Amino acid sequence: MTLLSARNLVKDFGGLRAVNVEAFDLPAGEIRAVIGPNGAGKTTFVSLLCGRLPPSSGTIRFEDTDITRLPAHERVARGIAYTFQITSIYPNLSLLDNVMLPAQRRASLNGTADAAARAAEALERVGLTDRAQEMAGVQAYGHQRLLEVAMGLALSPKLLILDEPTQGLAEGEIETFIALIRDVAQDATVLLIEHNMSVVMALAERITVMNFGEVLAEGTPDEIRANTDVQTAYLGG
Repeated sequence: MTLLSARNLVKDFGGLRAVNVEAFDLPAGEIRAVIGPNGAGKTTFVSLLCGRLPPSSGTIRFEDTDITRLPAHERVARGIAYTFQITSIYPNLSLLDNVMLPAQRRASLNGTADAAARAAEALERVGLTDRAQEMAGVQAYGHQRLLEVAMGLALSPKLLILDEPTQGLAEGEIETFIALIRDVAQDATVLLIEHNMSVVMALAERITVMNFGEVLAEGTPDEIRANTDVQTAYLGG
């Protein structure tokens, strides 16, 4: 089943066409990576999908419902969670309180009272339980990135969008992150923008390669490795 699809999706900034994606389909349950050179339009593209930016034209469908004009918070309510390329946390709140905010939102949407348990579980999944009462603003950048992932998980999303999630993580934390995403994918679809190709190749079932705002290629990791256009544009071959 296709969970998310986009057709003829365009985003213009003045005279610059930042995104021009003719077709994109993301099946439910898949881990999909979006890669490409700096300036390829990756972050703009996922910002259109999650509602942070309105498209200039085109359509986006989620669970076969047109969400093209829905604001970001309504997309969250439908099950789309995302983390930013630059951390977006509440520095003067504890890690637990940061995660409680989306957990409470999810609980209110479901009419349940399990926000505290959901927040604690999300922190445990990203390995931050022992820091739960510490202030978010004093954490190392890598821990702030993991906190943001926990905030996304607290929403129990159907689709989790991650923009450069391993940026700032130490090598050991990256291994933990890979295991975490494999675990998350048992319950949710994952779409990640990632520059660390070892992470991409370890996680992604399919890879979408962007260049100059367009989809250059799409396929399995082996297919992308062998693609000469991708080698020229991005992989340095």
